[in-house]
Amino acid sequence: MSDLIAAFYERNSAKFDSSRRKSFSERAWLDRFLQPLPKGGRVLDLGCGAGEPVSRHLIDRGFMVSGVDISPKMVGLCRTRFPRHRWINADMRRVAMDGFYDGVLAWDSLFHLHGDEQAAVIVRIGAWLAPGGRVLFNTTPVKGTEMESFQGEPLYRPSLEPHQYREAFVRAELAEIDYRPEDPACGGRSIWYLRKA
Repeated sequence: MSDLIAAFYERNSAKFDSSRRKSFSERAWLDRFLQPLPKGGRVLDLGCGAGEPVSRHLIDRGFMVSGVDISPKMVGLCRTRFPRHRWINADMRRVAMDGFYDGVLAWDSLFHLHGDEQAAVIVRIGAWLAPGGRVLFNTTPVKGTEMESFQGEPLYRPSLEPHQYREAFVRAELAEIDYRPEDPACGGRSIWYLRKA
């Protein structure tokens, strides 16, 4: 699936970037995620895309961003737009990160992985977080595979049951702060907000 996702974003990078910059319904959740983080702190953006609008919002708020994305074209756009920050072309399942992060974000990205892979990445996120650090990511609401399309191409979004995500949180030493299934204020995304124990 990761090869299909990478190829999809490579083919559609310019159109997806243009479309994504017009939508920012997640801003309130991002502000909640950033509020407790130390000023100038380190944030890891998994599946950063081309950096608009999410990474830009983090940078505008004064945070140092490391972004990871599987699409070389998307990472290239980030490097052009935000050269003072770190952009890595890699698969989030295998990327090696150094040091600890005050926050880890996986917005509109983790749900591209199979369910067991999502759980494994959540455990990795726990290892990358500093004590008290925050995590924000979104999923589909119930176990199964949701499908949407972009430019006439299918995008598959597998999901676990909420209790399976919570089992991964225990392994990752993450405490749940909030879970908002199908949040109508955020385009119907199901949102998880966590803290490193």
